Order: sequence, then structure tokens, then C-alpha cells
Amino acid sequence: MVSTTSKCFQIPPLENGDRLTRYEFEQRYNAMPHLKKAELIEGIVHMAAALRFRSHGQPHANIIGWLFVYATTTFGVSLGDNPTVRLDADNEPQPDAVLLIEENAGGQTRISEDDYIEGAPELVVEIAASSAAIDLHAKKRAYRRNGIQEYIVWQVLDERLSWFYLDKGEYLDLSVDEDGILRSRVFPGLWLAMSELLGGNMQAVLAALQQGLSSAEHETFVQDLARERDERGE
Repeated sequence: MVSTTSKCFQIPPLENGDRLTRYEFEQRYNAMPHLKKAELIEGIVHMAAALRFRSHGQPHANIIGWLFVYATTTFGVSLGDNPTVRLDADNEPQPDAVLLIEENAGGQTRISEDDYIEGAPELVVEIAASSAAIDLHAKKRAYRRNGIQEYIVWQVLDERLSWFYLDKGEYLDLSVDEDGILRSRVFPGLWLAMSELLGGNMQAVLAALQQGLSSAEHETFVQDLARERDERGE
């Protein structure tokens, strides 16, 4: 008699377009360490194609640089580059950038024991090639429903940037002021010279940000974050 042994269970590979639960998605993603970016959006797997320099890599770096300066001068605020975010049972995106208020300073996210963001970061940024991208459709709906307070989508090929803020459960467009500056409603002092960013003038972008960081509202925000930490005993 020839003995037979059952084959070991093998985790199926992650495939673009798969319909999975978040548990199944994480299980398959973790089994593919060579895979650098995959997202679960409204229960459907989306896997990133190769990223081009001018339409993604460079604008991504510019956004990260802008946010990095803000985060390093605002104690109680943290910046993440391409972190996995557990939003809900059907959504586990990997945004290009997130800016969040830390939990001990009153933020609405927490860091899990296995080091993932759980909940809705206060600000999410996505670099999209054009307005046809998922970022302005399925992702936007998921982000709105889960309470992400501000959402920036930079449509590089369209030379357009949209900054949405959550108001009574809906995303509204944030408008530039008379100086051509977009000012965050959630992060006081986070100012963006939009036309300068689109034109690649990062010196002007950082100069406008520095003005925001020197403003009274930013100073008050930093004090509020410190007070929140003190009240929580942290």
C-alpha cells in the first residue's frame, strides 16, 4: 500500500481585481513579501503598476517634503509615507502620504500591536495620473465614509490639485485665499501655494509653508496638542 499525505495548505497569490475580505487580503499580501504596494478598496484588490518619475515619483517626493517640514515643527503630528491603513472591513488602502494627530494628542487613529494604522488619518494625500484614477472615485467614497477629515488628490497629468474637507458627511472643495494659498482646516499652519507646487517651484512652496508655521493659529494648535497630552498624562 502506498501511503499518501495531504498537501500543505498554500495561500493563493494576490491578484489584481480579487474580491476579498480584509482578513483574506492581509493574509495573501503578507505571503508575498516581494510585493511593494497593493490595496483593498471597497472589497476589491488594486495592485500598483510601475511608477513613472515625472507623473508620480517626483510629485510624491515634493508632497512628502512639504508635509515633512510641517510634521517636524508640530509636536504631536506624525507623517507616514505609503503606510497601510486599516479603515474598515472592506478597505485597507496604502495612501501615498498620511498626516495624523497622534493618539495621545487626541487623534482619531491608533497604531496596532502589529504596527499598522487603524482608523481614519486626519489627512490623506494621493498622487493620481489623471481624474480617471481610482483616487477620485472609489477611494474618495471610502475615505469620506470613514471620516478622513481632509483629502488631497494631485492629478499630475491634468495639472490640477483638489483638496477636499469633510463637512457634515460630505467632501467639499477647499478654496484658495486671495494670496493663492490653500489653508488646512484640520492642521493650522499647513499652507500650500498650489500654483507654485504645480509649477515645481518648491522654494516658494516651502516659503508659504514657513509663513503658516509662523502664524498665531499654528502656535495655538501646538499648545492645544501639548495640553491634550498633559490631560491624558502622556
